[in-house]
Amino acid sequence: MAFDVRLRVNERVATIELKGELDAGTAARFHETVDEAAATGAIELVIRAEQLSYLASAGLRALVFARQKMGDDVRIAVVGATEPVARTIKLAGFDHSIDLVDA
Repeated sequence: MAFDVRLRVNERVATIELKGELDAGTAARFHETVDEAAATGAIELVIRAEQLSYLASAGLRALVFARQKMGDDVRIAVVGATEPVARTIKLAGFDHSIDLVDA
């Protein structure tokens, strides 16, 4: 499945929709999108992950980048993560830095 990332901003909530696999080959596109979201001054970042089929270690590092780029004051929610993606986030302990939300 090809990777796709889309950004929408509604008031001060930035929503990034992910589709496909977030890995070393696609992390740079995600980083660029997070940069765009941060530039909007968003107070919340919602990452829609229902169609994210795989999260590699590089993808996990990309989520850490998002946490750092957005700052500690910005809530980050990963919504609708599939079981394998949610498990990767939990095993890394990153669910303590972001909110994992069922769709």
